[in-house]
Amino acid sequence: PDGGKVLYLTFDAGYENGYTAQILDILKEREVPGAFFLVGDYLERNPDLVRRMTEEGHIVGNHTMDHPDMSGLSGDAFAAQLGDMEALYEDITGQTLPKFYRPPQGLYSEENLRMAQKLGYQTVFWSLAYADWDNEHQPEPDAAVEKLLSRTHDGAVILLHATSKTNAEILDRLIGKWQEMGYRFAPLTELFQ
Repeated sequence: PDGGKVLYLTFDAGYENGYTAQILDILKEREVPGAFFLVGDYLERNPDLVRRMTEEGHIVGNHTMDHPDMSGLSGDAFAAQLGDMEALYEDITGQTLPKFYRPPQGLYSEENLRMAQKLGYQTVFWSLAYADWDNEHQPEPDAAVEKLLSRTHDGAVILLHATSKTNAEILDRLIGKWQEMGYRFAPLTELFQ
């Protein structure tokens, strides 16, 4: 790592809401790496966006095939949720899915963590998030920026939902503010070095 203050930008997407291309445009323009935790249905419905994420150097992470409560799964059922997603990603991109896993809704058991590790995965939670997932009640942009900036800390793993209109609207401004605060953006691979 280069040292200095660092942030890790991650996005969760269970479905496409029309904002991911805009988010990718901003990340490309700003040369900021992101990680997109996707579910199987997202890959099936949006293969071009998934290929674009990969081609533009972002990490596509495993958010499971069907977004179940993983804390109640074990053994073959747990492995299938991750394995089916891996196979689908490889079919679409011709590449191996990076071994980063985010449990749906952050629900997990200690056994889950061990199983993910045994399957070669790093489990990635978050340390900074806000109520951005409800598309019927999107946060007001200025308030969202203020809330996120006030909670920012060195090493933060930021969770934003790619389905959020507000996030698409404020992302460029946020990245600029974070950079003014002296932060750089790093890929998740650096977090686990």
